Amino acid sequence: MKTGEWVMLLYWLPREPSTPRIAMWRRLKRLGVGQLGDGLVALPHDPRTREQLDWLAERVVEAGGTATTWLARPTTAQTGEALAAQLAAARADEYRQVLAEAGAAADLEPTARRAALRRLRDELHRIGRRDHFPPPERDAARAAVTALAPDELAPDELALGRAGSGHPMRAGA
Repeated sequence: MKTGEWVMLLYWLPREPSTPRIAMWRRLKRLGVGQLGDGLVALPHDPRTREQLDWLAERVVEAGGTATTWLARPTTAQTGEALAAQLAAARADEYRQVLAEAGAAADLEPTARRAALRRLRDELHRIGRRDHFPPPERDAARAAVTALAPDELAPDELALGRAGSGHPMRAGA
């Protein structure tokens, strides 16, 4: 896994009110950050992840907390690889969930199966937005979702997520 440079967010939010802390936790979860410590998270550095963590830092300050973003490189390859493995393992769990749901949806009647197909495609799209180090489970989940409607979508369209969305869920990414 190539790990290179990371963008880090160091933040603190007051305990009360709890709403900003809960909102921050949910936003960080949606981004798929690696948790390095209490109030310290990281993502692989690129313009999008940097912008996202900068934006979250602004929200923390607006909520009465403190936040700074940093660019960093691990001092050892093992440190960067461990963080990348943490992120890949989290995505693998999400892909396994999609795989299980696709398996269950295969036995549904056609209308319910189409609804499940749409929901699972959306879920693959959401996971793909935070999948910086794709695990092997990604391909299995994509194949299971594709199998729900084999005539409806070409495999490379599913590999792209939503056609034309330009998100990072590219084939071979």
